[in-house]
Amino acid sequence: MSDKVSEGVWGILVCPDCKSRLIQSGEGGVCDVCKTNYANTRTGGIDCRLKNPVVYESSITIGNALDVNCKIGQLIVNDKPEVDFSGIDVPFHLTKETMSYLPKAKSESSLMLDLGCGGQVHKKVCEHAGFEYVGLDYGLHAPVCGDAHALPFCDESFEFIMSIAVLEHLRYPFVAMEEACRVLKPNGLFIGTVAFLEPFHAESFYHHTHLGVINSLQQGGFKVEKISPSDEWSVLKAQAEMALFPGVPNYLVNIFILPVQLLHKVAWRLFKGKEAEIERIRDTTGAFTFIARKMS
Repeated sequence: MSDKVSEGVWGILVCPDCKSRLIQSGEGGVCDVCKTNYANTRTGGIDCRLKNPVVYESSITIGNALDVNCKIGQLIVNDKPEVDFSGIDVPFHLTKETMSYLPKAKSESSLMLDLGCGGQVHKKVCEHAGFEYVGLDYGLHAPVCGDAHALPFCDESFEFIMSIAVLEHLRYPFVAMEEACRVLKPNGLFIGTVAFLEPFHAESFYHHTHLGVINSLQQGGFKVEKISPSDEWSVLKAQAEMALFPGVPNYLVNIFILPVQLLHKVAWRLFKGKEAEIERIRDTTGAFTFIARKMS
């Protein structure tokens, strides 16, 4: 049995191709129907990536209006958080505001999915909320190595899904959102971030506007609750740190862009007015945070 895959996770693993159950074997898992083998990885996980290309069938309705009936604005700390994160360090790519919206696990057996988990920097936060952490990534370092477009999990397996700085790297975002919705329990929360005006990086495909985020999530079957642009991670900061001045210490980069940042804010205030502040942040952010829910 894989060191990083618990009995609880084995109970929800399926073949990413035919979606039949995986049966544990000495070297990993085998599909109960198509008999495809999925091997353990050297790091103690299991490799559940697709063995062969598959045709994914989806339907798109055209001619209907996009539902933008969600809150679009800077994220503020939730005044009724379910989890107390006092004393818990804020991991990379998260903020205290985002963490305040994380749900509390309903039971000791509750599972959450970190979709595109990378180095699993969010594990401590999710376990503090009471969840059994399940990290999935395409790299072999992950507990479950898999493809976001063909998740190797049963329908309605997770109470909560997190996906931080991942959506822009997915070749078929509509498919990935449908898969995320499939494996989430009804009324489950989906929290994530996605690049907007960041430069091309790490083979990114689709950097999303706020409307693009809403569209991708709704196409997947989610109800969007909040879309939040980051003022701190602006296009100036994102482009300067990630592309314009590679290797330059961030404190120097901040000095370089400070005059432009000030002029930019003054210009918007003079020619657009104070009431356009959220529009300024929305149109010039490097990334968006989203909070969505799978309706029952």
